[in-house]
Amino acid sequence: MNELAVPDAVLPASVDQPMLIYRDDATGERVELSVRELSGWAARTARLLHEDCRMQVGDTAAVLLPPHWQTAGVLLGAWAAGVSVSYQGWSTAGLLDGAPVDARFVSAERRRSFLENLPEATHCFVLGMGREVVDDLDYDVEVLRYSPDLPSYAPLRWTDEASVGGTTYRELGSIAAGVADQIGLRAGDRLLVDAASFEQPIHWLLTPLAVGASVVVCANLDRNRLTDLRAEENATHVL
Repeated sequence: MNELAVPDAVLPASVDQPMLIYRDDATGERVELSVRELSGWAARTARLLHEDCRMQVGDTAAVLLPPHWQTAGVLLGAWAAGVSVSYQGWSTAGLLDGAPVDARFVSAERRRSFLENLPEATHCFVLGMGREVVDDLDYDVEVLRYSPDLPSYAPLRWTDEASVGGTTYRELGSIAAGVADQIGLRAGDRLLVDAASFEQPIHWLLTPLAVGASVVVCANLDRNRLTDLRAEENATHVL
């Protein structure tokens, strides 16, 4: 199992190189994570699910979060623990049947939304919470109780289900590699992604991870500034 806990993923040459940059052009927020740092968040999440929630390979988690650096940690951590994920972007708000899952990760904004049909879960975490949300545990608090070192769980197999819908790791990896090939993304490249247009993690997380590229995830992207932003972030490709 490699540092990011995704079977046979290709990583940049150095674990201290930038892997994921998140920026919000509306707020000015910019967070840069190296491979080592992103691995740490994945490891903490895996430990939270395995050690605190007692979840096992084949258990399920719903992730109702926007493209974000913390979302990357949640997804990679769930997969590291062998948990099948149902990723539900904003475009699905109120449209899904809300089938029960073992764990649920939801943004505070969606937790409060009357449009959302949240799935029932045994373990519920909210991200970006204000103190007005009291029913779910604060992920930011809970996850920091755990070590950033990835534990030695049973190795994942290509045939294990990565998604609640039954997509295996092999199939998910093949899709991500196919997207990278379509846009000519290679190891050492940097992909800039408009989070509003490409909210599925296959684009903003797994495609660059599959080939050893880094990624800039842009929320509230002003496309009138795209040329300047691309130069500023040294992006070689844009979605």
